[in-house]
Amino acid sequence: MPSGARSAAAAGGGGAPEGRGGPEPPVRALGWGPAYRILPSRFPPIDLFERVASPADWEALIELESLTNDRLRDEVGRIQLVPPEERVSGPGAGYVMAAFTHIAPEGGRFNDPSFGAYYAARALETAVAETSYHRARFLSATQEPAMQLDMRVLEAELAGEFHDLRGLRAEWPAVYEPADYSAGQALARRLRAGGSDGVAFESVRHAGGECAAVFRPRLVLRCRETRTLTYIWDGQSISGVYEKKPFRPRHTR
Repeated sequence: MPSGARSAAAAGGGGAPEGRGGPEPPVRALGWGPAYRILPSRFPPIDLFERVASPADWEALIELESLTNDRLRDEVGRIQLVPPEERVSGPGAGYVMAAFTHIAPEGGRFNDPSFGAYYAARALETAVAETSYHRARFLSATQEPAMQLDMRVLEAELAGEFHDLRGLRAEWPAVYEPADYSAGQALARRLRAGGSDGVAFESVRHAGGECAAVFRPRLVLRCRETRTLTYIWDGQSISGVYEKKPFRPRHTR
């Protein structure tokens, strides 16, 4: 059952069993390795979270270092949103914690502006499709000229007991609305308050793809950057994606 608190939803089943405050999707064990997340390369990992310092001491450390680093609070984000017992530190933690301390003003499909979630896809192709849609939507709204965007690919293992919406589009149509996230956010608020680990769901941008919204940082394991992709924005759409690789000249005699 969810690690935050034991859910009343029954594992298994295909409908929408009643839970505290309304219907809930079934709960199933989720173990993905690797799961893929893609971020713009302009967002570096947050150094504070990569250190070995105890997460319980971060507020004091932020206060101290802010005396000589005016940008630290902006870099760290809203650390108060993550209780000390749920924080992670060490290699890769900067990428994980950023998902919970830097939250989009409008939230996401399964999080609102009051709490974050680590979104990841089971396949790289799904992560590319999801991020291509969102990058194109942003660039179109801001009327950006043609450009190339470097994107970091993160890989991590996910492990927990997730509320599972896969295969349930007919039962939960509102949470699968392409651009209206209000139903998904309302469900996520209720599930998270009840101790849910997160939500597994079908990708709306990639047919057959699977995604997860993780509510607890400690369920994202061994997060690391593995490659760089470049998205080609032609002024109207993401028209291509290619992988950047180091040039290794052939040795000749």
